[in-house]
Amino acid sequence: MKSVVKRAGFVRPQSQLAVCLVAGMGMQGASAADTFDASQYALGDWGGLRSELSHKGYDFSVEYVGEAAANLRGGYDKDHTARYSDQLALGTKLDLQKIAGWDDAIFQLTITERSGRNLANDRISDPRAGMLSTPQEVYGRGQTWRLTQMWLSKGWLDGALNVKFGQFGEGEDFNTFPCDFQNNAFCGPQAANWAGSVWYNWPVAQWGLRVKYALSSEVYAQVGAFEVNPSNLETGNGFKLSGSGTKGALIPVEVVWSPKVNGLPGEYRLGYYYSSAKAADVYEGANGEPQPLSGGDFRSHGSKHGAWIVAQQQLTSRGGDAGRGLSAFFNATVHDRATNLVDNFLQAGLVYKGLFDARPLDDLGIGIARIHVNDNVAKGARMANELAGLTDYDDPGFMPVRHSEWDAEVHYGFVLTPWFTVRPNLQYVVHPGGVKEVDNALVAGLKFITKF
Repeated sequence: MKSVVKRAGFVRPQSQLAVCLVAGMGMQGASAADTFDASQYALGDWGGLRSELSHKGYDFSVEYVGEAAANLRGGYDKDHTARYSDQLALGTKLDLQKIAGWDDAIFQLTITERSGRNLANDRISDPRAGMLSTPQEVYGRGQTWRLTQMWLSKGWLDGALNVKFGQFGEGEDFNTFPCDFQNNAFCGPQAANWAGSVWYNWPVAQWGLRVKYALSSEVYAQVGAFEVNPSNLETGNGFKLSGSGTKGALIPVEVVWSPKVNGLPGEYRLGYYYSSAKAADVYEGANGEPQPLSGGDFRSHGSKHGAWIVAQQQLTSRGGDAGRGLSAFFNATVHDRATNLVDNFLQAGLVYKGLFDARPLDDLGIGIARIHVNDNVAKGARMANELAGLTDYDDPGFMPVRHSEWDAEVHYGFVLTPWFTVRPNLQYVVHPGGVKEVDNALVAGLKFITKF
């Protein structure tokens, strides 16, 4: 199973659920007690300087993620090719308790750069419709440099209350889910993947505030407020701080329960988001008639909303080692049917950590997901084709009718060293983009993560 492992400089998903669940109640405050482990980094301890700086409250990290994908069979364009995309993250974490005596306070700064090309939208899916997921999750939101994290967190009441403010994404705290899989349908906060017009996942940051309060040793509740600023998505605005262009606010609320079931950790999230930014209807025109019939602008709504459930549970241990064993996960999201292209999403899977005694840190993962396109979107496309007299899918003017896309992935993660993991994978995409006329696609992938 996956989790969040704290590393010097920034936080990124990795694969030990127990660590995630121990840290989940007070992630920022717990960082102050972290000890530096030079074996986690390819460049080691810098001759002892790194551990000395960490002891004083200064932690640094560089992480590189690369993802290759090749279309083996099927898809929209059957010409075989391979694409590569990557992400570099440069992070600094300052423990202000160690540095300045400010109890339970952390400052985080992370800059990222993405580059490369995506296999999805010209090989796997019809370019007129696009793929709903992507076989390379590290691709997207502009292949450019960005300020991804610049926030301060502070705890009070012996860590029961924690407040975080600055530039960051909602998915760092809300609807969180690991990112060990390469297909985006199994990576990160899924609410953002399907409501991306108002909720921006890593690496995009915006001004935000998160307040978290522990209701018990196993349960906490949190609420946030984030600017909805589409200009932050523009390639030239990766370091924009002004807030100009803001269209509204996104308010997420969530309750998180982290129980032990038969002594094994689990995490269960239930949440809701509301956006006050104006959103266009997916079917009705400004005059209330179907937009394909009336033409012109779509009807404008004053808000949009959605909800999510995330469940992760370790089911077994191996040889008395709670760090090994079988875990299960499940994700579901629902979205505003008036304004959202995707109205619901379902995902489930299994991960086995340490299947082989000779390789106790490796992980085997399998997942399947269904992404359902709003029926009103399909209805609008059918009407547009009828009005234009188009019946031939191969006609360039034909508007593809989208329904559901199914994505599946199986991977095996080789932890070659504590700082280098390689995960070859196979992905299968049914009806790419939700378009039934596009052949199902088989994709081979390779993901690797290294820390310096």
